[in-house]
Amino acid sequence: MSGHSKWSTIKRKKAVIDAKRGKIFTKLIKEITVAAKIGGGDIDANPRLRLAVDNAKAANMPMDNIERAIKKATGELEGVTFLELMYEGYGPSGVAFIVECLTDNKNRTVAEVRHLFTKYGNGLGESGSVAWMFDRKGVITFPIQGKSEDDILEIILEAGADDLQTEEEYFEVTTSVDSFEDVRNALVDSGIEIENASLQWIAKNTIEVSGEAAEKVERLYDMLEDSDDVQNVYSNADFSDEV
Repeated sequence: MSGHSKWSTIKRKKAVIDAKRGKIFTKLIKEITVAAKIGGGDIDANPRLRLAVDNAKAANMPMDNIERAIKKATGELEGVTFLELMYEGYGPSGVAFIVECLTDNKNRTVAEVRHLFTKYGNGLGESGSVAWMFDRKGVITFPIQGKSEDDILEIILEAGADDLQTEEEYFEVTTSVDSFEDVRNALVDSGIEIENASLQWIAKNTIEVSGEAAEKVERLYDMLEDSDDVQNVYSNADFSDEV
């Protein structure tokens, strides 16, 4: 888990900026649309949709926006069909990247992602070229706000969580994919207001970067996240305290 908290902190701070630009709402609407398209518009019967809606509410998205996205996905309103795509590649200093996209135009998206890896990294890789360096995990974050670490541990370990980390003002819980929903429900049932819960790619081992190398890695990360079709960006970079 070394380096993950640092990277998550950077992502969380950047998410605040994205929200001001309106990008976070766009990403959430896409996820709601795909979740409802695949599993139906009933939140109680569709765990992925329920998760997407909860994250949208945590980001203060109006219910009208949420309901409209679900209706577009289920055919009650005219909407767009999005494809789920995942790309793998290498950034500066051999840092590995996984990029998750939701798009209505595969050719446009792959061209954009390939261009960014060519310009700011070391090129786009084949499927499976870096995914083996990561584990698929559930990650749940929520404010500490006076909560006891011992109390949180008791809740999450009983539900099957793998790990608990404290970073700045947040708790971050890591789970297996299978235990993700159980742990999330246990926290909610205990009155915890979750800020974000999602399945993520977590690096098994990290590469430490600092100085100019770190700046180049962050540049590629920023450019990928700014792409309209990109939902999530993951890396095995571990930033030193110099950054």
